[in-house]
Amino acid sequence: MRARMLSSLLRVTRPPLLVGVIVGVACVTAETFLTFLLERVAPSNALNVVYLVGVLVVSYLWGLPLGMLTAVVSGFVYDYFLVVPRHSVTVFSGWSWMPLLIFLVVGLLVSAAAALMRTLLMEAEERRDEADLEAATARLLLRAEHLRAALPVVARRLAQGLDLPFLAVELGAAGAGDPGKVALPLSDDDVRLGTLVAPADLPAAVLRRLRERVVPSLEAVLAAACDREAIGNALAVSRDELARVADEQAALRRVATLVARGVRPAEIFGAVAREMGMIVNADHTAVERYEPDRTVALMSFWSASDGGPVPPVGSHRPLREEGLSTLVLRTGQPARMATVGGTAEGAAGELDTWVRDEKIVSAVASPIVVEARLWGVMIAFFRGLEPQPEGIEERIRDFTELVATAISNAQARDELAASRARVVAASDETRHRIERDLHDGAQQRLVSLGLQLRMAETAVPPELPKLREQLSRTAEGLTLVLEDLRELSRGIHPAILSKGGLAPALKMLARRSSVPVDLRVRVDGRLPERVEVAVYYIVSESLTNVAKHAHASLVCVDVDAVGEAARVAIRDDGKGGADPRGGSGLIGLLDRVQALGGTIEVTSPAGQGTTLTAVIPVSGG
Repeated sequence: MRARMLSSLLRVTRPPLLVGVIVGVACVTAETFLTFLLERVAPSNALNVVYLVGVLVVSYLWGLPLGMLTAVVSGFVYDYFLVVPRHSVTVFSGWSWMPLLIFLVVGLLVSAAAALMRTLLMEAEERRDEADLEAATARLLLRAEHLRAALPVVARRLAQGLDLPFLAVELGAAGAGDPGKVALPLSDDDVRLGTLVAPADLPAAVLRRLRERVVPSLEAVLAAACDREAIGNALAVSRDELARVADEQAALRRVATLVARGVRPAEIFGAVAREMGMIVNADHTAVERYEPDRTVALMSFWSASDGGPVPPVGSHRPLREEGLSTLVLRTGQPARMATVGGTAEGAAGELDTWVRDEKIVSAVASPIVVEARLWGVMIAFFRGLEPQPEGIEERIRDFTELVATAISNAQARDELAASRARVVAASDETRHRIERDLHDGAQQRLVSLGLQLRMAETAVPPELPKLREQLSRTAEGLTLVLEDLRELSRGIHPAILSKGGLAPALKMLARRSSVPVDLRVRVDGRLPERVEVAVYYIVSESLTNVAKHAHASLVCVDVDAVGEAARVAIRDDGKGGADPRGGSGLIGLLDRVQALGGTIEVTSPAGQGTTLTAVIPVSGG
């Protein structure tokens, strides 16, 4: 409250000089009457203080000159009315100069003190206002997201707070060429931050105040604001970089997940082209493979927009000497090329027609190296005129490494599958040959020997009963050996499977099983031989394991081969707890099924029986 009153008092405009003279005369008159009234209760030499009140008021409101004049007039009035009548020693018509001189000195000092007090108070008020203005300016500049946009607001606030119209704050040097304006530089350690532009016709005191008090504070605030903006920009760049790295890592993880899952290389090529194009902000991306006949095969292609026709995936194009793919093939290193005026300098020469149609401006390529051999190239195409950043080759290289890993894994899987298929085929052929040799060779000889023994038995004379009995026992033993050989032949490769198909062979297995079997076979016609053999051995091995280990009372066997895959499900109600890794029989079944591109799964919780499920593609047979 007191601060507001003081501020209002200090901001009062000085009245005209004539009013000051009238107020001074009125104060002296009133003070004289007051001293006459106080003369009865106070000594006259102490009443001169009353005249100092008017001097103080006039000096404070109208300044030192009028205050000093009021002090002189008050001194003579005081001396004339109060001092002279009481002193016997008078000089020059009755004036008492010593009390008058003392009063004049005190009055002049009071006048000077009042004027100085007003000056100091006004300066303190200005300082406070400037401090408030500096605080408001600092808040505006330090809270502004964009410094340049906040400067007009700051300039209006300064003009309003300093009561100076047409002030402006600009970044850099400004206003130097305008004769109607004065430019006050704002610097920090000899670094030009901006310029305070003011009208050139301002009073010298105002300009001095701007230079000495406003400019230094504005320089400090502006320097802090510039530092804050620089830090904010650096943080924004860091956030953008972190977001870019996070997006890139997420894209790499997605592609790496596909690689780890072992999906088809074509799917991985498409995912890599898409993810890489989105990461580097390319308009198009392509994955190409080098062929021995100096051509490239387009393995994958991605476009950021649905534009014109794209090169067909799988197409072959000859390598051209000016092409980007040729440059990568020749150097084995990443490369980039650009077009000038619509004429290709070499942006993927094997796609030059498409490049011209799509208005491609630049392209960046990175080699794909698989097992120390240059397998292909990955290319990113751009329509924008701005140059691509220097680190884009390294970002593309991360994706090419994933492509190389996927290709290497796919080749290893293909080689493993081919090796398994060869092993299974050789095993089946060996079983066929052994079964055929046993059937056509040993079994036929045993049958022939058995017939010959029976004929010899019938030819034995009656007087040799012991010989007849011995021949009979030999023939019976030979029959048992033949049955054992036939059982062994069926275990090696059942002839009924080759002749009658899957359903009769599985029925035979069910009849021979020591555990009751609930068999359900849904097969339309004959299946490929390898599929039938795999299903047969899955059921055979499972029934053998149930009889040996499960202690089950029933086995349910479901075989379904209606669609594009043969599905086998074998469930028992035994003790469970089977470990599929513990027996060589299941491992052999796993190799056989995987060689055909199928899957096999065993679930065996303790006390809840065992379930084996296998799925075999029919086309893989």
